[in-house]
Amino acid sequence: MTGSVPDTPADNAAEKRPSAVALRYDPAWRAPRLVAKGYGPVAQAIIESARAHGVVVTDAPELVGLLMRVEIDREIPPDLYVAVAQLLVWLERVDRQASGRASAP
Repeated sequence: MTGSVPDTPADNAAEKRPSAVALRYDPAWRAPRLVAKGYGPVAQAIIESARAHGVVVTDAPELVGLLMRVEIDREIPPDLYVAVAQLLVWLERVDRQASGRASAP
């Protein structure tokens, strides 16, 4: 996921630096985990790596801002479960459509 976060509170809306996070989910876990996060060049590297591996990238600045508070390799907090679940369902649909598979009922 990508977004833009101001460098400082004084920055105006036009001067935002790119930000990105990456999540991973394993059914053995209680919740998805944050596996990467960063700003500027690090964010760009996360985005490029995701695209190179066929991972769908989406723009969700509010969610990215909240996930930036999570430590790497930690499960997302319960208050973000619904937002992340909705995003994961949407991403699964996009992935199915892109691969030509029928969507689940």
